Amino acid sequence: MNAYKLAGALLIGAVSSTVLAADPAQCQKVRFADVGWTDIAATTGMASVVLEGLGYKPTTTIASVPITFAGIKNKQIDAFLGYWNPSMTPMIEPFVKAGQIKVLERPNLVGAKYTLAVPDYVAAAGLKTFADIAKFKDKLDGKIIGIEPGNDGNLLIQDMIKKNQFGLTGFKLVESSEAGMLSEVERAIRQKKWVVFLGWEPHPMNVKYKMAYLSGGDDVFGPNYGEAKVFTALATDYQTRCPNAAKLLTNLQFTTDIENRVMGPIMNKEKPEVAARNYLKKNPFMLKSWLAGVTTFDGKDGMAAVQRHLAN
Repeated sequence: MNAYKLAGALLIGAVSSTVLAADPAQCQKVRFADVGWTDIAATTGMASVVLEGLGYKPTTTIASVPITFAGIKNKQIDAFLGYWNPSMTPMIEPFVKAGQIKVLERPNLVGAKYTLAVPDYVAAAGLKTFADIAKFKDKLDGKIIGIEPGNDGNLLIQDMIKKNQFGLTGFKLVESSEAGMLSEVERAIRQKKWVVFLGWEPHPMNVKYKMAYLSGGDDVFGPNYGEAKVFTALATDYQTRCPNAAKLLTNLQFTTDIENRVMGPIMNKEKPEVAARNYLKKNPFMLKSWLAGVTTFDGKDGMAAVQRHLAN
């Protein structure tokens, strides 16, 4: 009789361990993309720290926007937390319409903005709108400073120049990395030179520099200074394939304040996961909503596991 009871207990234990597994083994590795923007490094860093606490193994691939979307389509990338709408919409729309990328309905960030900007002394001297740029071509050395090649913002600038919108024919787009663009801006500000560049919030540049966003670019970057919502893009079958990890990604919501605070240390060369971990350790208030309905990879209490991970 005891032997039967023992066999039964072992069987129940085996079944329980199978039932408790939250995601299949192939889901343990969560593959993110980052297009080289500090805000996406911050959000991806925070998501990665939480996933590590849950027993997952997140990885991040740095890639351009077009390569990121192609990677999600080909299921080489699971998730991208940085689809800025509306600026990236023309690039992602063909994939979404073809059923090759799934965009979550709820944005992970609201209140963002993305458009051209200038230092405050340039605005004070008269360059306040998109229509003013051409008037000061000589002072600007005929340049608009962008970010990495293939970026959606760069494409919008190139299109303006090509169509001679705002009289921009003859201007040159200077493509660089985010860090390269900021170095150029910082050098110009230090020397009180004129510069027009791609600016966005959330980003520490809004605190570090005295800057002004240009009005009048609604038809290019969208209304209200390129007011944007940031969405999460997933591989089309990810929610079905890896429901527990996908639930966390669905729950993620950030604020511009949260992102600015995590981005600051990253801009000072701290690794995104370190900056994210330090912030979450001191500000765990968002974990309750992020982890609602989420377990560890092996089906245990998600909140307890993440708290232990942050305490170590």
